[in-house]
Amino acid sequence: MTRTATDTARATIATVGTDAAPSWLSERLADGIHSDAQRAFDTAREAFIAGRRIDMTALAATLGVDRTSLFRWVGNRDALLGEVLWSLAIPTLVQAERAASDSAGAERIAAILTHFVDDLITAEYFRSFLRREPARALRLLTTKESPIQRRYVATAEWLVRRDLGTAPLGGAITPADLAYILVRLSESFTYADLISGDAPSADRARVAFRLLLRADA
Repeated sequence: MTRTATDTARATIATVGTDAAPSWLSERLADGIHSDAQRAFDTAREAFIAGRRIDMTALAATLGVDRTSLFRWVGNRDALLGEVLWSLAIPTLVQAERAASDSAGAERIAAILTHFVDDLITAEYFRSFLRREPARALRLLTTKESPIQRRYVATAEWLVRRDLGTAPLGGAITPADLAYILVRLSESFTYADLISGDAPSADRARVAFRLLLRADA
């Protein structure tokens, strides 16, 4: 998606992802009308944070409805999981941005993404999900089958445009392409145990981010 300077200025790290890649469920949750969908989402999110598997049958029973009603409210399990995951990514990104508030330019982008990777690696409820459902997790988090990766790429592009402008690295690469590479690096080090059998590492991610962004140049 092409963004103007005005779009970049108006967006925030908390909003740019969902704005760039809305889903049927995210729009239902945002409109303030579908209280049943909101109730189901909130209950599922609480279960996920508690380290429990989101099970549609159990969730329907907790809400006192049948599965048909639940699916009508929130869609299928992947759709619900995707929105729960992104809803937890948002405050993590906001926290990462605050932690990097003393830096600027390439330094700030590298710091934000490093903090984000570190928080994902150390969040026990998130690691529990990865251990419990590794194939589903990778599909939802690192492919275009769900909106999560598209939202993360959009967020990274927003950071690039804000902190490096429209011609980053001397114009050697577009903001969109640089953002995609940054996200792929982030995924590689966050999910290293699932992808390659290596240990996830925020320190290695930091080195890679800084090298790519020429933060030490």
